[in-house]
Amino acid sequence: MKVVVESSRIIKPAHNADHICPPLTITQHIALSVFDKVTFDTHIAVIYAFRPPTPPNSMIEEGLAKVLAEYREYAGRFGEDSEGNRVILLNDEGVRFVEASVDTILSNAMPFKPSPSLLDFHPSADGVEELLLVQLTRFTCGSLVLGFSSHHIIADGHATSNFLVSWGLASRGLSISPLPLHDRTSLFVPRQPPQLEFEHRGVEFKSKKSRDSNMENPLKNEVVIHKAHFTKEFLSKLKATASVGRDQPYTTFQCLVAHLWRIVTKARGLNGCETTHVRIAVDGRRRMIPAVPDGYSGNLVLWAFPRANVRELMKRPLQYAADLIRTEVAKVEDSYFKSFIDFSSSGAAEEEGLMPTADADEMVLCPNLEVDSWTRFPFYDLDFGGGSPYYFVPSYLPVEGLLILLPSFIGDGSIDAFVPLFHHNLDSFKLCCYSMD
Repeated sequence: MKVVVESSRIIKPAHNADHICPPLTITQHIALSVFDKVTFDTHIAVIYAFRPPTPPNSMIEEGLAKVLAEYREYAGRFGEDSEGNRVILLNDEGVRFVEASVDTILSNAMPFKPSPSLLDFHPSADGVEELLLVQLTRFTCGSLVLGFSSHHIIADGHATSNFLVSWGLASRGLSISPLPLHDRTSLFVPRQPPQLEFEHRGVEFKSKKSRDSNMENPLKNEVVIHKAHFTKEFLSKLKATASVGRDQPYTTFQCLVAHLWRIVTKARGLNGCETTHVRIAVDGRRRMIPAVPDGYSGNLVLWAFPRANVRELMKRPLQYAADLIRTEVAKVEDSYFKSFIDFSSSGAAEEEGLMPTADADEMVLCPNLEVDSWTRFPFYDLDFGGGSPYYFVPSYLPVEGLLILLPSFIGDGSIDAFVPLFHHNLDSFKLCCYSMD
């Protein structure tokens, strides 16, 4: 399957008479919030597939120009304010828009396997200034594949899904809802005096000196991504097994992450004396008091870090891991978010030379894991006028130990887990993937 690029251009916001955009001034920018500053400093790419009939590229392009008038940060660039702080310039420089084609029918390529060939469905983000890159790839059967790559500092998964749904609405000539809330700083004002109730060194921040040579790990090129499919029936059994004797059953997420933590640890063959943790993203929108509006357009994620001794994790039942996950995630609530705001605004991180622990250059996470759950994002609500997508996957991201969970395209309540492992650990993982021992 060869993807042929037919055109590549910049699309700028389409401002109308009711939405007048003032000329750029030195102060016309969006300041980064404390949450933006600690997230992954990289583009994140996803891929959609739509069955025919699909609207023409021109209609999708027009919708993109319209939605960019409301979400101007996507069409902006990174820059600095007068004090040298990194900001998003609202300069309407535009987004990259690529049109491509494949001389075959889509069914010949489905289902997409997590392999480097997926990179052909979206423009390379290496060294680019654009904060959003889009590629529309047409197949001879009339199917459409959308490659979408946006910079994580612009928005987290919740906000990005809002943008995508709004893009679909604009393409169909409908009003955008919810309208984006762009103010990234007034919602997160530090308390006076600061109340540092929790430790944030070694959690959201680490010393620059502690940054290891992970990106030079000789095994980083031996990573393969395995897609594991967990049926609704398997997930129900998993919950029942973990929740025996508990008044409050564990959630599907808690049980599946606990299961994956244990079987990946087993597949890796780790030393029993080692400590392993799971980095779990926690959305603050409903955890902060008062709740942050759904239309908030930036990042609002911190992380829970359940930890365990490898021997204990493997020796004790599934419930042990599920309880560690529930307990640690529960701690990341309003007081924790506000303590983080106070610490991040104090200047201590800058004075101590700290950097975010969310490191996009870290390609090997062993003995640890990171789990990103996309099961609740409304990615399947994207509709350009021809109906919802029938397939959605992350692009190829071979970071050993970075697991992505999303609803199976089958739509029956099952979950797909994309699991990057070293090639020599894959057979062991497959052997224990569906074992509950």
